[in-house]
Amino acid sequence: MNTTDCADRQDAETSDVERREDVQSRPTHIIRTLLRSLREYRRTTLLTPAFVAVEGVLEIIIPTIMALLIDQGISHGSMRAIWKFGIILLCCSVVSLLSGFLSGRFAAVASAGLARNLRHDLFDKVQSFSFTNIDRFSTGSIITRLTTDVTNLQNSYQMIIRLGVRAPIMVVVAWIFAFRISPSISMVFLVAIPVLGIGLFGLTLLVHPIFERVFHTYDRLNNVVDENLQGVRVVKSYNRERFETRKFGRISKAIFNDFTKAEKLLSFNMPLLQLCMYVSMILIAWLGAKQIVASGNSAALGLTTGDLTALVTYAMQILMSMMMLSIVFVMVIISQASAERICQILQEESTIRDPEAPIFEVPDGSVEFSDVTFRYSRQSEKPVLDGIDVRIPSGSTIGIVGGTGSSKSSLVQLIARLYDVTAGSVRVGGHDVREYDLKALRDQVAMVLQKNVLFSGTIADNLRWGNPDASDRDLVRACEFAQADGFIREFADGYDTHVEQGGTNVSGGQRQRLCIARALLKKPKILILDDSTSAVDTKTDMLIRGALEKEIPDTTKIIIAQRVASVQDCDMILVLDEGRILDRGTHDELLVTCTEYRSIYESQTRSQERPELAKEGAR
Repeated sequence: MNTTDCADRQDAETSDVERREDVQSRPTHIIRTLLRSLREYRRTTLLTPAFVAVEGVLEIIIPTIMALLIDQGISHGSMRAIWKFGIILLCCSVVSLLSGFLSGRFAAVASAGLARNLRHDLFDKVQSFSFTNIDRFSTGSIITRLTTDVTNLQNSYQMIIRLGVRAPIMVVVAWIFAFRISPSISMVFLVAIPVLGIGLFGLTLLVHPIFERVFHTYDRLNNVVDENLQGVRVVKSYNRERFETRKFGRISKAIFNDFTKAEKLLSFNMPLLQLCMYVSMILIAWLGAKQIVASGNSAALGLTTGDLTALVTYAMQILMSMMMLSIVFVMVIISQASAERICQILQEESTIRDPEAPIFEVPDGSVEFSDVTFRYSRQSEKPVLDGIDVRIPSGSTIGIVGGTGSSKSSLVQLIARLYDVTAGSVRVGGHDVREYDLKALRDQVAMVLQKNVLFSGTIADNLRWGNPDASDRDLVRACEFAQADGFIREFADGYDTHVEQGGTNVSGGQRQRLCIARALLKKPKILILDDSTSAVDTKTDMLIRGALEKEIPDTTKIIIAQRVASVQDCDMILVLDEGRILDRGTHDELLVTCTEYRSIYESQTRSQERPELAKEGAR
């Protein structure tokens, strides 16, 4: 990839920040987006607060029943009242316990279900992205969102639908019961709650930006791990283990420092809560004792001992509920950044979509580029491709050559509509590619890239990516064309040989031939080989090209190659330079008319002659 491509991709990625800020300004839209992933877990979500409400109300009624037991039973020595209120207390406790158990169970199912659906929706959304969308999110960032961010939301959601519902109910209803007992003492809570609320709000403003930064650092950490594992052979061959370890350590330390800073700020939450709790308890005990002494423990005159016991219990319930709210509050702060990051993907719209009335049939393999201009980002000054005009007849074989960074791969990616043109049009089978159903178009365009990817599974499984319904005979025939059948049969398990992730247990040349066979199984109208025989020897390259010409003569073949020998027999050869067609023609014509092509040919011819001359000299 040339420097222009890199700059264009960086320009495209800057819009990620703009989208993030836009998402942050719409919290209600974030909630609606996330709740769409509940689906079959809506019922368990609604049942959770219902049982939480029952549990909370019963816990609030229990102190009042306890006060009646003390005042009417214990204080008056009435066993009948003791048994009566004791049985009521037992029933309330059992129902409260059962409601608590059910609310916990439903909360766990609902939160785990939300996390499961979110991961599915995120992954499904990523699968629908165009290359332009994928360029905006790094691999590490997507992995972080699918794992760490979703887990944060799962934990937060479980607390919100349980503790987040329970705590307000407890606070409001307990205060009402306390007010019925003593309006003056209940006012203590009205002073404590705003103090605690202001303190928590201040912590939010300080901590949220730190957690936001932490998750972006997690993206960098995952990118480093992914890059290191993908290139572990290069790391070891250059003895760069220490360098990679130090790089990982720097990012890990940055996460440690940010988390430490955030936790230090959040640590003020508990002292503030305890301050409010203990001050409230002291005031309640002091004011309650004064009223009891003034009334002489007479219910008719003022506060009784049972009432004070109930008030203390309500105080504990209110303050413990505030503690629950503070825990939920901390989780919401942590998960807020995660929610925004998840919504960035869920709200991202693919830049490539099916038209309203798509064409489902590709008539033939003809390709026409009409004044095509392409930029990765519309803000880029210099286009990647500029003024491309070329017509490729169906069934012809076209070669594309050019220096590194001449945008050869970008050109062919427009045919399968992996990117959309910025200006002009690309026509396949006489129709603009934007008029086709995406699946129908891509089923008829097979691409074999230089960086071929095989997936974990058997060789047969990988080949059937090209055609899931292919028979064993079809697999063998395709592999014979791709010159892969021979080495496959040398394996002990043949076509059932297990392939490691990325195809690390086969050579580069074997991997390329398997990918060519996979593409042939699609029986496409257009076959694109993007430098996909670079790892095979010239003889095997020649045999593959010969098999393609003989077995699929009606398929349009576009071959990108560094070796002139791979394209010299093509019907037409395009010479690209800095995103423009420098020249076009047959091999013999270009040797006469194109200095660049002739220079490439002569340099490769000389390099092939030197070994022969060395052999003659040795004789």
